[in-house]
Amino acid sequence: MEGARPGAGGMRVALGGTDALRIGRGDARILRRADDGAQVLEVPDPRMSSEHARIVRDDASLRIEDDGSTNGTLVNGEAIGSRVLRDGDVLELGQTLFIYRTIEERSTAPARHLDPCAAEPAVPGFATLDPNLARRLERLARVAPSPLSVLLLGETGTGKEVLARALHALSKRPGPFVAVNCGAIPQNLVESHLFGHVRGAFSGAVKDEPGLVRSAQYGTLLLDEIGDLPMSSQAALLRVLQEGEVRPVGSTQTTKVDVRVLAATHMHLEELVERGAFRRDLYARLAGYEFELPPLRERLVDLGLLVAALLAGKVDTSGDVRMHRAAARAMVRYDWPMNVRELEQCLRAASILTDDGMITAEDLPAPVAAALGVIQAPDEALDEREEDLRRELLVRMADARGNVSEVARAMGKARQQVQRWARRFRIDPGAYRTR
Repeated sequence: MEGARPGAGGMRVALGGTDALRIGRGDARILRRADDGAQVLEVPDPRMSSEHARIVRDDASLRIEDDGSTNGTLVNGEAIGSRVLRDGDVLELGQTLFIYRTIEERSTAPARHLDPCAAEPAVPGFATLDPNLARRLERLARVAPSPLSVLLLGETGTGKEVLARALHALSKRPGPFVAVNCGAIPQNLVESHLFGHVRGAFSGAVKDEPGLVRSAQYGTLLLDEIGDLPMSSQAALLRVLQEGEVRPVGSTQTTKVDVRVLAATHMHLEELVERGAFRRDLYARLAGYEFELPPLRERLVDLGLLVAALLAGKVDTSGDVRMHRAAARAMVRYDWPMNVRELEQCLRAASILTDDGMITAEDLPAPVAAALGVIQAPDEALDEREEDLRRELLVRMADARGNVSEVARAMGKARQQVQRWARRFRIDPGAYRTR
């Protein structure tokens, strides 16, 4: 993720057959081969030296070495001269962050270099730098034009509805995309909402209503939170999938429908089936093809892509946005329990709070900023002034990598005062030196 250009997205550099990769500042992001055969990655980062660092092969491992850079090379927040890389290491060169991954590929074809700016993703809106996830998405794209039911699994906020809309677009079905949240409909109205009703079917039914299933005729129906569908309505839904017909509430007649059904849930449907809370035959019909979206914490290699996509689309910005290295570091370290939805809200808030287009750690929500160190909550509630001071101390401590004297100089305070604040706010300076 490029702090100087967060809208540039990410890039994958495959190191499998590489003996040396040199990284430094350039006029544009480019991967080229030098005259001596080494690969060279250039990034337009003003805080990066023209020859900043290099990754070299060290027997069976890869090692990163600082190349005499002005601002140093950090691994997991710690300045290094040379270090063997381990899976998950976060490298910080200037304002640019790299994540080193050793990915066990599920294909005999090795991953290649990839700059998503020059390639269309298999599924619209789901670019990824993870080669295994990319191959799974390619297989899903092959399923999209078929009438096969698809069950989308994943935690809340991972983008299941976004993926469902992409599948509808790929299917080329002429009808509309209709999404219904099964958990948001009162249980006594589920069948009426889904399958429609005739006039007089119940109190308040003053006219015929087609229902959501028929509203999706020739298109795609997404049944979100399918695990919340009452047992009493599951048999009627099974009829739609098996027979291609619906019976409105209060009617003795069935109506043929041509609808592609997608379902989504964060629940484990197999467990619901075993407990008798979900019909086994309905589960079998819905799971014609299952696809699980990984949580954001498991696809941090795509953080730069997601940030760029959100800044370009859903997040309203007043101009070019930049990201301070401490803010980028916090975002990479954070676990994102609410996934992409939380990332969107984080960027939305930060872009509003920033004064000059530079997102700092102070502009991030408190839980994200706290990821800069192993921090415990204070013993007692803080007032607004104390909370502002605590947030400033978090940012200063991250920038100084736990050097209390440097923090004291930056804040114009005595070292002892900073130590008292750290104890008061339960901030451990040592956490910033080891991460």
